[in-house]
This record gives sequence, C-alpha cells and structure tokens, in this order.
Amino acid sequence: MNMKMTTLSFTSLIEAYKKLQSGLLSQVRSLASKMSQANPGSFILLQFRMSQVTQIGETISNLISQVNTVIGMAVRNQKTQ
Repeated sequence: MNMKMTTLSFTSLIEAYKKLQSGLLSQVRSLASKMSQANPGSFILLQFRMSQVTQIGETISNLISQVNTVIGMAVRNQKTQ
C-alpha cells in the first residue's frame, strides 16, 4: 500500500481560511447589490455558508489553543527537571 504524506502548516491553514472568508464576503456583497432580485433560498445558502466559515474559524482557534497548551506544558516540564 502506497500512502502519501501531507504536510499541513498553520500558514497554509490560515491562507485557506482567508480565501474562504474572501469568497464569502464576495457572495454577501453580490447578494446585497441585487436585493430586489434575491430569493429566500439565496439567503438560506448564504447563512449556511456563514455558519460553516464560523465553525472553521472556531476550530482553527481551538487548534491553536491546544498547541499553546502543549507548548506551555512542555516548558513547565522542562523547568521541573
């Protein structure tokens, strides 16, 4: 079995998130510019996408917090040795 390794960095993660946010902002602006033509389905889809972006942002924040906790514990453990 041939498995490929994938490297994930915080930089690439944040860049992908910024791109996602930019796309969402474009959708919001597009919908806002043609309010008279917008339909309820458009608003629902946009709201769903906004909640997805929010969840992804919270997940990234939690990941960073966990990494900070691990680093803090490693530093504390170094001091006691």
